[in-house]
Amino acid sequence: MRKIILSFLLVLLPGLTFAAGGGVHLDKADIDLHNQQSLQRGAKLFVNYCLSCHSAQFQRYNRMARDIGLTDDQVIKNLMFASDKVGSTMTVAMNRADGKTWFGAPPPDLSLTARSRGVDWLYTYLRTFYVDETRPFGVNNVVFPSVGMPHVLWELQGVQKPVYKTVEHNGEKQEVLDHLELVEPGKLTPVEYDQAVRDLVGFLSYVSEPVQLERKALGVKVILFLLVFFVVAYLLKKEYWKDIH
Repeated sequence: MRKIILSFLLVLLPGLTFAAGGGVHLDKADIDLHNQQSLQRGAKLFVNYCLSCHSAQFQRYNRMARDIGLTDDQVIKNLMFASDKVGSTMTVAMNRADGKTWFGAPPPDLSLTARSRGVDWLYTYLRTFYVDETRPFGVNNVVFPSVGMPHVLWELQGVQKPVYKTVEHNGEKQEVLDHLELVEPGKLTPVEYDQAVRDLVGFLSYVSEPVQLERKALGVKVILFLLVFFVVAYLLKKEYWKDIH
């Protein structure tokens, strides 16, 4: 049994290491998929700031409308800029060749990013862009160093600069990033921006698995059923074998 458990942990280890963001501290997103108003705000941010480059090709507008508490008309009027059919998927007009030319690599589809990266990774990533004049778009990122993406939410967050500190490692002094300092305020306060990012990450989490709330609810019911079935099966076993013992 011990060997089986150790083998299982070794299989999970690479995924756990990747999810941890390569050793970078990840802040907790604390999203709430039951909060439809948050999901609606996240959808608005996604179509206004992300959908021009990043698609969500596995998500249909009308399915999204039903799940986050909107009507088809509301989606058509407020959230559909890349398509004219409410049954269409959330695709973009930019082709991969242009994306590679402009950004160095085609912008990835975001349908499953919240599942592959994790919501904490996304939440931290969208809040840790900072000024770096050596980069093509003038910004870098703490969680994803040398990322080819511009900080599309900069007008909401503002501009951050890195603040370094000197540490000693193996007898040598090194400059390491200590924290980020807001040097140019955006349209939102830091607290408001954190909430906006939480809304966006919540929406991306919903997109990555629209049925996850139903799955979790069904999982609870299955576990309760198995517990009841275990009791019944145990009592039946005792009754069946009582004469033999």
